[in-house]
Amino acid sequence: MGHEVDSSLTEDAFLGGRLRLLQPAQGYRAGVDPVLLAASVPAMLGQRVLELGCGVGAALLCLGRRVPGLSLTGVEIQPLYADCARRNALGNGIEAQVVQADLSHLPPEIRQMRYHHVLANPPYFLRENGTPASNVSRETALGEQTSLAVWVQTAAKRLEPGGHGTFIQRADRLEQLLTLMGQHLGSLQVLPFAPRVARDSHLVLVRGRKGGRARLRLHAPVIMHCGVAHVRDADDYSTEISAVLREAQGLNFPL
Repeated sequence: MGHEVDSSLTEDAFLGGRLRLLQPAQGYRAGVDPVLLAASVPAMLGQRVLELGCGVGAALLCLGRRVPGLSLTGVEIQPLYADCARRNALGNGIEAQVVQADLSHLPPEIRQMRYHHVLANPPYFLRENGTPASNVSRETALGEQTSLAVWVQTAAKRLEPGGHGTFIQRADRLEQLLTLMGQHLGSLQVLPFAPRVARDSHLVLVRGRKGGRARLRLHAPVIMHCGVAHVRDADDYSTEISAVLREAQGLNFPL
């Protein structure tokens, strides 16, 4: 998937070729996770959407391709990735504003807005628990520098009453994420992803509603791959995941 655009960028196909994204050849590269995040957001025509840490725009633009007529805004701290996100929006004919900024110091034009949906794919790894990546951009994307608490608090502040915040995170950080989200949002819902049948979940989507009062809901896990083991040299995604990745379909993650 993808061909070189120049020595530093590649152009890669997402959503079965419905979206083409420029991204750095080295460092952090968007994969399946932002596509799953986008597929989980229950956005509707005319709503305002903010993505914190948007990278090259994978989740934001996947959502924009699936749901037309959204007002899309992305915030990204790394200038190269923010520039790619702007170019990707333009190249795919999707209107989106991308702001290069630290999410803990958002510019006034973002702080003055309220959004129907805020989504984020925060770094997965606590730095004290691992070895930093040698590539600076990859380390920024994967190694937590801004605390998860700041990500959650920032998302909650930007939501309008009744708005939804959605995060994707490693399953081993679910307890922390639920605790933090529960301080700011209600009606929490968890959608786990298991790599195969009878395997532990490794990834979770968590959604909360500003002002929500419903009890915590734990959904049945989504199975990523068919069968109990990988047996052939080709992707073996389940029907639901294949529809998300190849056909730009949404996930079954109801409100």
